[in-house]
Amino acid sequence: MTNSQPDDLARPQIAITGVGVASAFGRGVQPVLDGVLAGRPAFGPVTRFSAGRCRVQVDAELPGSPVLAAELGAVIDDACAAAGLDAEDRAAAVLLLALHSDGAAARNSLALTVVGDTAAGVAARCGLPRPARIYATACTAGSSAIADAGAMITSGRASLVIVAAGFLVDADSLALFDAGRTLARDGQVRPFSAGRRGLLLGDGVAAVVLEPASAARRRGVPVLARLAGWGRAGDAYHVCQPHPGGAGLARAISAALDRAQVEPAEIGYINANGTGTHYSDSAEAAALHRALGGHAATIPVSSTKSLHGHALEGSALLELVVTVLAMRAGFLPVNAGYLAPDADCDLDLVLGTAREGRPRYALSLNAAFGGASTALLVAAA
Repeated sequence: MTNSQPDDLARPQIAITGVGVASAFGRGVQPVLDGVLAGRPAFGPVTRFSAGRCRVQVDAELPGSPVLAAELGAVIDDACAAAGLDAEDRAAAVLLLALHSDGAAARNSLALTVVGDTAAGVAARCGLPRPARIYATACTAGSSAIADAGAMITSGRASLVIVAAGFLVDADSLALFDAGRTLARDGQVRPFSAGRRGLLLGDGVAAVVLEPASAARRRGVPVLARLAGWGRAGDAYHVCQPHPGGAGLARAISAALDRAQVEPAEIGYINANGTGTHYSDSAEAAALHRALGGHAATIPVSSTKSLHGHALEGSALLELVVTVLAMRAGFLPVNAGYLAPDADCDLDLVLGTAREGRPRYALSLNAAFGGASTALLVAAA
């Protein structure tokens, strides 16, 4: 397979023309890129709330006292400004929003209105229509929204889509993952490494502007990267554990490559789901070998969750933005926390320091409870 289709044929190329991002490394593109490429994890003691009853009291927090609606509004504004969108453009855009619910608010009788009201407020603040869709599918929420945005643009149902997603670590989420014994008691996330102990939560808020490449050219807007393909699959193997052979994720990867008519040999980097949990990492490594064959052991891989933490509904979009920024910077992020090889994870991990590289194509992978898996294929601009 080769990607030989020129612009403006049956499937228009999808341009990413603006991004906005915030994580524990800071607010804005440069602090996040600098933090990720430095390879130093952003984890520290929980300070936002009392975590005294939890076994693990470590996360990765945005500085200050962030409010999710305000942070979402800020990254959307940044993405729109980067894409050169004016008030008229914003009013005509489609907004897709992946949003973590407020655990405290969910305990009152108005729980069903909380997420919708928050989403509507964010849209109004940013001069956007009410969200066309709101995604609450945990770790694949943002990537599902990106896939839907791609389908809307290629089918001609939308010419400008803004996708935003966000999660701020809250007491309920920390307590839930702590009770499930999924948090790393040693305070580090160690994807694909022997001795990995689990995940750690982290703040993540991001926004992306997508439009046909032809529209970006007409507006004279630089293209940061292209969304070349996407794939989604569900294996329904277990409510919490992934299929040990990575069946669903492998199908998602294959679907993304097929959509773009790209061969495994053309992939130059993978930002893996890599939660640092035993079953998930082994299953993901199996999925990569299943989908990519002999190339799986030679493609550089890292999980940036080892640096900024797991941002649940915000993770997929945060990691997509990080992937785009890293590709443009010419460096591949470190797979932090590594201790020693694991026989079940035979991958070319980026270890020690960021690795120089300007891949033509990169994959950003995510998986969620219930067997949901997504793969986003990013092409260099």
